[in-house]
Amino acid sequence: MRNKPGSPALGLSVLLAGLALIAASVLWLVLNGATDIRYSADHAGTIPMWHRWIPALAGLVLIRLLPPRTTPVDATPPGRGVRLQAVVLLGAAVVFAMALRLAGGGEPAHTLLKLGLLLAVPVLLFWLSRRDSAARDLFHERPAAWRHYGPIAPVALWLALTFAGPLAEPPSDYAATVDPVTLLVTVVVVFLVNSLLEEVFYRRWLQTRWERVLGPWPAIVLASLLWAAWHIGIQGTGNLPADLASAFANQGVQGLFLGYLWSRYRQMWPILVVHGAMNAAPILLGMF
Repeated sequence: MRNKPGSPALGLSVLLAGLALIAASVLWLVLNGATDIRYSADHAGTIPMWHRWIPALAGLVLIRLLPPRTTPVDATPPGRGVRLQAVVLLGAAVVFAMALRLAGGGEPAHTLLKLGLLLAVPVLLFWLSRRDSAARDLFHERPAAWRHYGPIAPVALWLALTFAGPLAEPPSDYAATVDPVTLLVTVVVVFLVNSLLEEVFYRRWLQTRWERVLGPWPAIVLASLLWAAWHIGIQGTGNLPADLASAFANQGVQGLFLGYLWSRYRQMWPILVVHGAMNAAPILLGMF
């Protein structure tokens, strides 16, 4: 069941401000001749920023063209518990981005901050609000069949454009530098700590609650910018304006695709496949 936002005027303001921020970031990069952006925290390699846009935007268009949602709309405004959870999760995301940059983005700070702010804080929050049924469970509807199969096409298109053809991200040579056991452990740990935890926090927990408060697209944009912002801690150069512009033009746009996948289908597997491929595909492709 889909819900109308509780604050449509605020939602419109967040949507416009967020899109303006992405557009301003792109303009800043163009004016400063910095359109080649980092695509990994493991090295300083760069690719043109539009190489990340084309797969994401093509995926967005394909999602929009697929059959529309037909579930009824619930006009009930979000309760106090949902709003409180939304604000606390937003605060955790902001603190995580700021603390990670101040800590230098390295290990063990990265993992400890992520586990503390993106996992422990939400779990404690949900436990404290366990008696609030509306805040505890925002997924009441039974997913329709098209939601199970609809994501296949946009995910496949994104994978093909991102890792094959002229837009393909360069493969990594990491697999050639480690033994098979280390490679396997690295891929699994990265998936759990990065792909799984990030998608659960930013999309399933944070975005879903802000959808109830602001509406789908304002929440998608908000979650995308918050997800992008923390990357300056591991990919930044120390120049905050340049780092933020690069993150918003890169992960910010990628986040729109991930957020729309989640908002449209309410299935975890599509966003986990996409996010998992972002991290693991360059390494695995580098083995061939």
